[in-house]
Amino acid sequence: MDRKGNTLRRRRVVDYAATAIEQMDIYCTAHPDSPCAMRRPKLFIRNDLWIALLGPSIEDGIVGIGPSVPAALRAFDAQYMAGVPNETISASIKPEQSFTVDLRRLPKC
Repeated sequence: MDRKGNTLRRRRVVDYAATAIEQMDIYCTAHPDSPCAMRRPKLFIRNDLWIALLGPSIEDGIVGIGPSVPAALRAFDAQYMAGVPNETISASIKPEQSFTVDLRRLPKC
């Protein structure tokens, strides 16, 4: 515990989530016309794999899975484009403003 009574694990979890958000921002800045930049999927981590999800569930949504945030976002972009082969992403689609990292699924430090 630190002087404020916070556990070190909690601080690491927050740092881990902040890093994931930063990695997503970097990816979206580098790929501004990508489905990820336009739609802003939610990010989760489960068993050391990152999941980028747009939709209510993995079964009913568009999903990208990878060992890192950029890998999951690339997989999401590929999956999104595979589902929309003859269309382009409309610039009028507003990105989802929320960003979620499932802190309960972060690896224990």
